[in-house]
Amino acid sequence: MTDGAPGAIAPAELTPEIFSTSGWPAARRVELWESHNAAALIGLTVRAPDSLDAAELNVHLPRARLARVTGSAHSVERTRDLILRCPADSVAVFLTLRGEARFTADGVALERRRGDVLAWAADRPFARTFARGLEELVVTIPWAELIARSDSPTPMAGPVVTSFGPPAPTGPAGSAASAGVVGAAGAAGVAGSAWPGGAARSAGSGRPDPYARALARIADRATRAERPLRPDERTVLDLVAAIVGGPRAAPAAAHRAAARSYIEERLTDPGLGAAEIAAAAGLSERQLSRVFAADGSSVPRHILIRRLQLAHSILSATSAPDRARVGAGPGSTAGAARTVADVAASCGFTSATYFSHAFRQHFGHRAGDLRREAARLK
Repeated sequence: MTDGAPGAIAPAELTPEIFSTSGWPAARRVELWESHNAAALIGLTVRAPDSLDAAELNVHLPRARLARVTGSAHSVERTRDLILRCPADSVAVFLTLRGEARFTADGVALERRRGDVLAWAADRPFARTFARGLEELVVTIPWAELIARSDSPTPMAGPVVTSFGPPAPTGPAGSAASAGVVGAAGAAGVAGSAWPGGAARSAGSGRPDPYARALARIADRATRAERPLRPDERTVLDLVAAIVGGPRAAPAAAHRAAARSYIEERLTDPGLGAAEIAAAAGLSERQLSRVFAADGSSVPRHILIRRLQLAHSILSATSAPDRARVGAGPGSTAGAARTVADVAASCGFTSATYFSHAFRQHFGHRAGDLRREAARLK
């Protein structure tokens, strides 16, 4: 998995793109923000009462796109004309971290606050207003991926509204216990408030949606300025399908989302095994094995790759100034001096020798070489 000249260190597994209006003339900021979002996420018309101060950290995967967005007070709109000129052919999931967002579509308005989630078909007109600014996570996936993960694909009759709960502090791999991803199929929500032509589905009973909570954690880790962790794209696709589809989501996709989300939560636990994961996902071990096999993988292989990717993100961490403006959370330890053995243990490996062998086999270079290269570049 190397590239470039022989012996060269492969680049970090994830290099987010950062765009900011800071430093640009006030008269050009809205225009530049519109251009960036049209290319990176969704084409929008932007209006700002004052000089727009906004920044976006983007992660582009082959199919999914993730972003962390911060900004001062402004509003955005996606009109029918804009949709015709700039189609997205995707579904967008907005996860509010800070501020209040007013969403309007089909003549109906919804207020979204910290911990709330809203999913919407990006090629249907809508408007959003951030009266006091915002910080949010955004995930978009193609419609084709959603349809492939649904038992009965139908157009969204209205927005999907749910909650991921208040953001919880996590370690490098989210060492907190799982948020209860149990009973995968149909757990994403039930019919809720009325919406023209259908219903806006809600998680109901005020409890966080476990799929939404898992998606928020994965998107948060992927869009950190320091030590971002490359998300498993298949997990992202399955989670969005489970959130949007609810009971219509294909059981296989929901089961995969439940199992992989639990793995993400317990990734650094050396004792993590198939029996525990199966129980958390509401499956037997044999069913769990079939779920992963159908996707061309296995439980041990998936855990190994995710641990190696986590270790890579730690070993290649830098403190570059241009990555410190967006998504740098408190208590970051990027750049701290740690041995390869320390990193291996922190990622759930019980043998430094096995870790070193697996790391070199997967990435094509030694973990120690990557650590020294990262230190040299600081």
